[in-house]
Amino acid sequence: MKLHVVVEQDEAGYYSAEVPALPGCLTQGKTREEAIANVKEAIEGWLEVMEAKCAGDARQTIEVVV
Repeated sequence: MKLHVVVEQDEAGYYSAEVPALPGCLTQGKTREEAIANVKEAIEGWLEVMEAKCAGDARQTIEVVV
């Protein structure tokens, strides 16, 4: 899976990382590398939570390429 991640440095020197395609999926780190490592973990957690929420759902999810 490929996702776009926005990484920005704040006034205090910390880096924030946000995944626009996954609402609420964001994190930070002291370095850019730490923020990227943290956002990978955040993405995995986000996907696990959403999968659990949809487990009992009768809807089907399909992938469409355009």
